[in-house]
Amino acid sequence: MYLEILTPSKKVFAGDIKLVKVPGSAGSFEIMKNHAPIISTLDEGNVRVVTPDNEIQNFGIKSGVVQVLENKVIILAESLL
Repeated sequence: MYLEILTPSKKVFAGDIKLVKVPGSAGSFEIMKNHAPIISTLDEGNVRVVTPDNEIQNFGIKSGVVQVLENKVIILAESLL
């Protein structure tokens, strides 16, 4: 699965991942390989990324939107915290 985290000023992350946990407006949720297509708003919180070699990276975001389609995840964040 491939993830991009973008802000208006830069690309924060781009690469293959095992899973990502996002702060959805109705509660946090995880996205894994073969997740159903979805578009969701995000609240302020932590985006937790787990890479294929189990490295964990955390990114604090102010708010944003996530889109999942065909094992590609795009997070458009207003800004990082």
